[in-house]
Amino acid sequence: MPDPDVRIDGLEALAYTVPTDAPESDGTLEWDSTTIVVVHARGGDETGLGYTYAPAAAASVVAGTLAGEVEGRDALAPEAAWAAMHAALRNAGQSGIGAMALSAVDSALHDLRARLLGIPLFLALGAVRDH
Repeated sequence: MPDPDVRIDGLEALAYTVPTDAPESDGTLEWDSTTIVVVHARGGDETGLGYTYAPAAAASVVAGTLAGEVEGRDALAPEAAWAAMHAALRNAGQSGIGAMALSAVDSALHDLRARLLGIPLFLALGAVRDH
C-alpha cells in the first residue's frame, strides 16, 4: 500500500509531431503529420503517463496553467485535481485546447494513481468485467 500522503511532485509535457506514412484525410481536411502531447506526472517513486492528440500549444497550457494546480496535491485523488484544473481553465478556455490539455493530465494522474496502488489502470478506473 502506498504512503497515504503521497503528493504529486510535478508534471512534464512534451509535444511531438510525427509524419504520417502518406497523406491522410477525413473527408473535410487532409494532413501529413500528427501532433501528440505527452504528459508525465510524478509522485512517490512512480510516473504516470497521459497523452492527447492536440496542437503543441496544449503542452504550454499544461505547463503554464495546469501544473501549478496539481503540484502538491494528493496523488491518490485525481478527481480533486481534475476539478482544480477545470476551474483554472475558466478564463483560458475549458473547451478546445484547454480540454485536450486537461485530458492528458487527467490520464497521467489516473495512471500515476494506478501505479502507486500497484494495480492495472483498468482496475483503478473501475473495471466492469473481470476478464
